[in-house]
Amino acid sequence: MERISVNPVTWSQPMGFDQAVVVSGVTRTVYCSGQTAMSPDGVPLHDDDLPAQLATSLDNLEGVLAAAGTGLAGLVRLTVFATDVDALLEHYGVLAARLGAAGVAPATTLLGVTRLAVPGQLVELEGTAVA
Repeated sequence: MERISVNPVTWSQPMGFDQAVVVSGVTRTVYCSGQTAMSPDGVPLHDDDLPAQLATSLDNLEGVLAAAGTGLAGLVRLTVFATDVDALLEHYGVLAARLGAAGVAPATTLLGVTRLAVPGQLVELEGTAVA
């Protein structure tokens, strides 16, 4: 697989994401449902604790990707849904550090939403990966 970052502007790179990612030679594409801070049994975790929810949501996304035969390194697209964008941006380093450690800067969109499906959840991560 060849992965090429496209950044006609560079302001996004310090935040850990590319403007676009061109991928060729892909044999599989993995489309992940939104992942929140839920236990393996479906119990919501870290009620109203955004940094903990962000880290757990990322753990859950990474687990889904691993089960599909890839990992964070295969992530090419990430959508972040947050009930409070300003609060999420205060803790964005949690996400950027994990992606950076995986050597990946996916094309990313951050959306503010009124609420998520499970009460008390503040952030949800939806990803597309290639392998």
